[in-house]
Amino acid sequence: MKRILSFALLAPSSAFAAAFERPIPQPQTETAEFWFLVGSIALIISLGFVQYLVSRR
Repeated sequence: MKRILSFALLAPSSAFAAAFERPIPQPQTETAEFWFLVGSIALIISLGFVQYLVSRR
């Protein structure tokens, strides 16, 4: 009986979460900046194309 009680008291201790560590932001690379530029230009072009299609109606 004593073993069961000690196990029941120790088992939940592993369920506690670890302390929260704030994420450290990484510097933005030149590759990421390039692909952001490509995506931004593609978005602007697609918005212009949608405006053209809507205005034709």
